[in-house]
Amino acid sequence: MNIIFHYDAGPWLEGQLQALAADGLAVSVCTEADEARFLALLPETDVLWHVLKPLHADHIHAAPRLRLIQKIGVGVNTIDLAAARARGIPVCNMPGTNSRAVAEMTLGLMLAVLRKLGALDRQLRNSGQWRSPPAWQGDLGELCGRTVGLVGFGAVPRILAPILAAMGAEVIYTGLGAKPDVPYAYLSKAELLECADIVSLHIPETDQTRHWLDSDAMAAMKPGAVLINTARGGLVEESALLDALQGGHLAGAGLDVFAAEPLAAGHALLVLDNVITAPHVAWLTRETLERSLAFALENVRRLESGEPLQNQVA
Repeated sequence: MNIIFHYDAGPWLEGQLQALAADGLAVSVCTEADEARFLALLPETDVLWHVLKPLHADHIHAAPRLRLIQKIGVGVNTIDLAAARARGIPVCNMPGTNSRAVAEMTLGLMLAVLRKLGALDRQLRNSGQWRSPPAWQGDLGELCGRTVGLVGFGAVPRILAPILAAMGAEVIYTGLGAKPDVPYAYLSKAELLECADIVSLHIPETDQTRHWLDSDAMAAMKPGAVLINTARGGLVEESALLDALQGGHLAGAGLDVFAAEPLAAGHALLVLDNVITAPHVAWLTRETLERSLAFALENVRRLESGEPLQNQVA
C-alpha cells in the first residue's frame, strides 16, 4: 500500500515511517512546499496522511487509487470534503491525539503574553539590555486572580481548565450551551467577552464560526484583555485584532494560527511587542506524533480488512 505523509519529517519521524516497510506499507514523505513532488506521487497513492496544507479537488482528482484521507489532527477545514464525497473517499480525523499538546501550548502562550517573554527575549538578544523597561512594571502579570474565558469546551479545555483553576484563575466558558458535567460557569458570548481577562479560542472554523471574534466582538472585550488562539486563524477578524492591539484596547495576544498561513514575512502582527507568535505548531510534540501514527496505522489496517474506520467524518 502506498501512503503519502504530506508534511516535513525529521530524522526521528523518518525512521518511524521507513520502518513501516516491514509491514508492507510504502510511506513517501512529501514536504508541503514541494507541490510538484506531491502531484507526481498522487496517481499511485492509496492513502493520504494530511496535516495542514489545503487539499483541493484537483489533488483528489489526480489520485485515482485514493481510498482514504486521514487527517493527522482534528480540523478538516483544509480538505475539500465535497470532492472527497463525490469520489466516495472516506475522510477521518483523530480527535484527542493532540489535545494534551495544544492545552500545554495554550497555557504557555498565556504565560508568555502576561510576562512579555517575547519582547524580553528580543531585547536581551538584540541589545543586551538586562533589565526590563520600568514602564512595563504595571503590565507584567500572573494567571492567579485572572478570569479566563474558554470559547468551546471540548477535549483541549477539559485538560486546560483544571490546570488554570489549580493556578488560581477563575475559569468560565461559552459555547453552544452549558455542559452538565462541567464544573465551571457557563456564560453567553457577550457576558464572557465583557468579564474575561483572557479569552482563549477552542472551536472549529466553520461558516458559522468564521470571524467569531470580529470588530464588534473585539470592542466588547474587557479593556486590557488578552486573546489566545490555538484553534483556527479564521475565527478572528485579523484587521480588527491589529487595531485592538495597536490602539491599546487589548493588552496582548498569543497566536499559533492565522487567517492566511504561512504568515507573510513582515506581517504587522510580527512587529508588535505585545504579541507572541508560533507557526501553527501547538499540536506538534513527539508524543502527539506517536499517538497519531498509531491511530493512522489502525485505520490503514481497518481499511485493508474492510472494518469500519475510526472517526470517519465524511
